[in-house]
Amino acid sequence: MNETAARVYAEIDLDAVRANVRALRERAPRSALMAVVKADAYGHGAVACAKAAQEAGASWLGTATPEEALALRAAGLEGPVLCWLWTPGGPWREAVEAGIDVSVSALWALDEVREAARAAGMTARIQLKADTGLGRNGCQPADWEALVTAAVAAQSEGTVRVTGVWSHFACADEPGHPSIPLQLTAFRDMLAYAEKEGVEPEVRHIANSPATLTLPESHFDLVRCGIAVYGVSPAPELGTPAQLGLRPAMALKASVALVKSVPPGHGVSYGHHYVTERETSLALIPAGYADGVPRHASGRGPVLVGGRIRTVAGRVAMDQFVVDLDGDEARVGDEAVLFGDAERGEPTAEDWAQAAHTIAYEIVTRIGGRVPRVYLNG
Repeated sequence: MNETAARVYAEIDLDAVRANVRALRERAPRSALMAVVKADAYGHGAVACAKAAQEAGASWLGTATPEEALALRAAGLEGPVLCWLWTPGGPWREAVEAGIDVSVSALWALDEVREAARAAGMTARIQLKADTGLGRNGCQPADWEALVTAAVAAQSEGTVRVTGVWSHFACADEPGHPSIPLQLTAFRDMLAYAEKEGVEPEVRHIANSPATLTLPESHFDLVRCGIAVYGVSPAPELGTPAQLGLRPAMALKASVALVKSVPPGHGVSYGHHYVTERETSLALIPAGYADGVPRHASGRGPVLVGGRIRTVAGRVAMDQFVVDLDGDEARVGDEAVLFGDAERGEPTAEDWAQAAHTIAYEIVTRIGGRVPRVYLNG
């Protein structure tokens, strides 16, 4: 029987987070490690996971939004924090006062952080982001000279200190992709120009989780690890978590809410996309797409119930779905494991990703706020 009262819950093993950080540090022994805790630590809980990562030797934390970074400070977390996704009018002054490193990709952002620094009477910590080929955030090479010149001038006036130069790979999860060496060359060139113009960064970084695992030449002063911190493989091509020396930190579990016998030819869930072939028993799992269970995995998502991995029968609904026990026994209150650790014989986030035609990042991150997090080894 499932001893946890919650109908569905995410069990987070903080020892796994610590072990993963230690394993990743071994992959990049000459570099500091940033644990990326954006999106509530990919659904795992930002504050708890940030603390665990720091305990295991992560010297930096990373977030996307300033609100995420400020929440870490509000929770009492110290040490360097980098925040990189800014829009005009953002909480620049609050970030400056909290000692958060802010990423700058364009002159408008530099202007706003300089104004915030003057208002706060402090020197802002900024990192210049170079677009070396991802084509997303970051400063294009054609605009790099102007941004570096303006940043050096702001540093001379005392409003900012340039603490880092960084970039992000587009295809590090595809070993051998031709963009990888091109981006590394572009990063080295843009970094060299910034340093020639007077930038003395504390950290230079481009490596994400897959690059940390496979591209030692990209490690520089700092590696930024996101999904790998939580024991999820950055890509199936790189290997399973176990093959990469990682342990999945999240297990999504539910309590069987109902078991009932139905005759052959009985439709199951909306649209009757599943119809029983024979007399059988159905188990109701009280979790659905409102909890983050992907509807696209209807008819394909794997679930461990009664000692066997079964498949979602019919459509995933908002709050529940059904599995066909196919003649096996199960009881109300039995534990159903949607995903966890393959080493324990459980389905994985990658299994659900394949069933939903997406990536494992999305599977763990989409687990919603109404799903309680239960922390182990806190």
